[in-house]
Amino acid sequence: MKIFETIDKTNRKIYLTGERLKHILRHPNMINKLDRIKETLIQPIKITALEENSKICFYFRYYKELKQYLTIMVKYLNGKGFIITAYYVCNLK
Repeated sequence: MKIFETIDKTNRKIYLTGERLKHILRHPNMINKLDRIKETLIQPIKITALEENSKICFYFRYYKELKQYLTIMVKYLNGKGFIITAYYVCNLK
């Protein structure tokens, strides 16, 4: 079941499933952060591909009040991306 679908900064479709949201919510600081997840996909400050697998990308957006970056891991298959996980980090990769 899709929770939401959006178009990212590079004009690709990305979606979040209920199963992946359940995983994301294991991180206590990710509760009630769906708007920030969407915002990060639409307006990231940086997107990087995983060196070992170019089908996996990381989206980053800095949140000043937390002094942390929201990081979203997305995997692309058949032209669409799906969110694997999302979490906050202090430094960019």
